[in-house]
Amino acid sequence: MKLLIIFISLIITNFCYALEKPDIKNLVLTKNLKVYEGIIFKDINQKNVNLDDFEGKLILLNFWATWCAPCREEMPSLDNLQSNSNLDNLKIFPINIGQEDVSKSEFFFKELNIKNLNIFMDAPITLAKKFSLRGVPTTILFNKQGKEFARIMGSIDFNNEEFINWLKAYN
Repeated sequence: MKLLIIFISLIITNFCYALEKPDIKNLVLTKNLKVYEGIIFKDINQKNVNLDDFEGKLILLNFWATWCAPCREEMPSLDNLQSNSNLDNLKIFPINIGQEDVSKSEFFFKELNIKNLNIFMDAPITLAKKFSLRGVPTTILFNKQGKEFARIMGSIDFNNEEFINWLKAYN
C-alpha cells in the first residue's frame, strides 16, 4: 500500500511539474497556438527541408549566426539537448540566418565540438521575416501537430533540468 501511495504521488508530482512553465525569464508561452505554412529552409547541401515532413515530432527551430556571442554560448547545450535520451521524439534544427557561406558555419560547429546537430541555413532570410525575429539567438518550439507553443528570445542553458522536464510533457 505504501508503494502504491508513493507511486501515485510521484506521478501526480511529475505531471504537475511538467505542466508548470520553467522559471526561465526569456521563455514566452504562446497563448494561442500559432500555425505557419511553408516553413522551408536549406540543409548544408542546399536541399530544401520542409517542416511539414516532421509532423509528430517535437520541433525546436534555433536561429543563430556565427558572429553572435550568445549563440556560441548556448550551442553546446543545444547539442546536448538533441542527444538527451529522455527526449527521443525531439528534433532540433539550428538555422543560421547570418548570410554567411557554409564554411563559416562548419568552422563554428567544429570549434564548439558540435556532434549531434546538423547545420541549416535561411539564406534569403525568409523565416526570420516570417517569424518576426527580433534578434539571435531565438528558439521557436513546435508541438507534435506543428503548432508554435513557445519561444525563447535570447540564450538559455538547454541543460537546465527544469526546462528538460517541462519539454518531456510535449515529447
